[in-house]
Amino acid sequence: MPAVDVDDRTQLPRLVVAGDARPRPVRSVTTAPAGFEGEGFPVRRAFAGVAMADLDPFVHMDQMGEVEYAPGEPKGTPWHPHRGFETVTYMIDGTFRHQDSIGGGGLITNGDTQWMTAGAGILHIEAPPEELVASGGLFHGIQLWVNLPGRDKFVTPRYQDIGAGHVTLVTSADGGALVRVIAGDLGAVQGPGVTHTPIAMLHASVSPGARLVLPWDPSFSALAYVLAGSGTVGDERRPVATGQLAVFGPGGTIVVEADATQESRHPELEVLVLGGRPIGEPVVAYGPFVMNTREQIAQAFEDYQAGRLGSVPASHVVA
Repeated sequence: MPAVDVDDRTQLPRLVVAGDARPRPVRSVTTAPAGFEGEGFPVRRAFAGVAMADLDPFVHMDQMGEVEYAPGEPKGTPWHPHRGFETVTYMIDGTFRHQDSIGGGGLITNGDTQWMTAGAGILHIEAPPEELVASGGLFHGIQLWVNLPGRDKFVTPRYQDIGAGHVTLVTSADGGALVRVIAGDLGAVQGPGVTHTPIAMLHASVSPGARLVLPWDPSFSALAYVLAGSGTVGDERRPVATGQLAVFGPGGTIVVEADATQESRHPELEVLVLGGRPIGEPVVAYGPFVMNTREQIAQAFEDYQAGRLGSVPASHVVA
C-alpha cells in the first residue's frame, strides 16, 4: 500500500494553509468492527457507532480487506439494486470488476476510483476477475456511500471512472506527506471527481514523525479514517490507529500526525480524509436503498421486485 506514489514528493505542489485558520477539534474516535460483505469478503464497518448527523452527507463506509487471498479465495458481491445515493469504490491494492444494468462497467485496480450515481435506481455487481480468483493476491479498498438530497434521489443513473493517473497529487508544506485528492477542493487544489453532493475526499500517506495540516472548507463535515499505521489527530494529538475513525468539530484545518515509529508492513500512516456539505434532511436507510421516508423505501423495494430498477443483462458474466 498504496498503489499511487511518486519518487520525489518534494517536486509536487505544496498545500497552502491560511495562517489564521483554526484547527478542528476532535469530537470522537471510534473503532470499526469487523464483518463480512457480499459472498464473504472481510470488511471493517468504518462508521459504526457514529451519529448520522456527524457523518452527513455520508451514510456508510466499508474498508474492504486488507487481505492476502490464497488461490480460489477472492470473493465479490452478487447482483443487487441501489437507489437514492452514490457509491464510491476506491481500490488501493488489487482488482475488482464492475458491471451494471445501464451498460457501464470496467476494471477498478491499484489506485482507481469508480463513482456510481444510483439515483432513481440501478442494478450492479462487483467481483474479482478470474485471474485474481485463480492466483490469489492482495485485496484492499474502500466503498463509501454518499447521500443525495431529496431533489436528486431520482436523477438518471451514471458512473464515472477516475483512473489512478488522473488523481491530483500534492504534498504537505514540509514534503513529509503525499496527498491524493480524489474529489472536491483542498484549498486551491481540485480533485477530478464530480459529485452531486459537494464533498472532498483524499488519501494521505504521512511519513513517520511528519505533521500534515489540510485546509478544509468550514461549511463541510470532517472525518479521518486510518487505513493503516498509527498517529494522532487534531491539535490536541488524540491517538488513532488502523481501523479507527475520527470525527472533527468546526474549524478551517484538519491536523494529522504520524507516529515516529511505524510497523514494517506499513511504513507510513495511511489515512482517508473526507467531508462534505451536510444535507440536513431525514435519512432512512434500509438494505441497498437510502431515502427520506419509510414510504420511499417500501416503494423502492416494490419497484425493484417489479423490475423497474433495471434488469440483469443477458450476458451477465463480468469479464
